[in-house]
Amino acid sequence: MEKDVRINDDERTRCEVWTRVMGYHRPIDSFNVGKKGEVAERKYFSAEKAASEVNKG
Repeated sequence: MEKDVRINDDERTRCEVWTRVMGYHRPIDSFNVGKKGEVAERKYFSAEKAASEVNKG
């Protein structure tokens, strides 16, 4: 039986997101405005989505 767990916003911990840029990993919060925009526009590969696209046609 799965329990429904709810957390208030004041109980949450901020999650630091890192990504690989120019050969090394950096936290996204340290990026300038242009680089943050680039990260927001990225499309991520999904094997499941790719397989379903192949199977369509």
